[in-house]
Amino acid sequence: MVQGVGFRASVQQRARTRGVGGWVRNRPDGAVEAVFEGEPDGVDALVEYCRSGPRGSQVDRLEVEEEPVRGEDNFRVTG
Repeated sequence: MVQGVGFRASVQQRARTRGVGGWVRNRPDGAVEAVFEGEPDGVDALVEYCRSGPRGSQVDRLEVEEEPVRGEDNFRVTG
């Protein structure tokens, strides 16, 4: 659950810096969901960042699933 810590914006900034495409959004249940697509090092770095998030955030659980490539080449905040 993420509220008021700039989590989505900070993930977007880091994704763009690393050349990773995809998206991040808040889910109706208060959790955050993201898709990362790009070079393995960039994707791995973003997953690691999401384990702790920006200052002021508290991450209780992180689930990672591999999905088929979709061709995401830009990163955006949705929902």
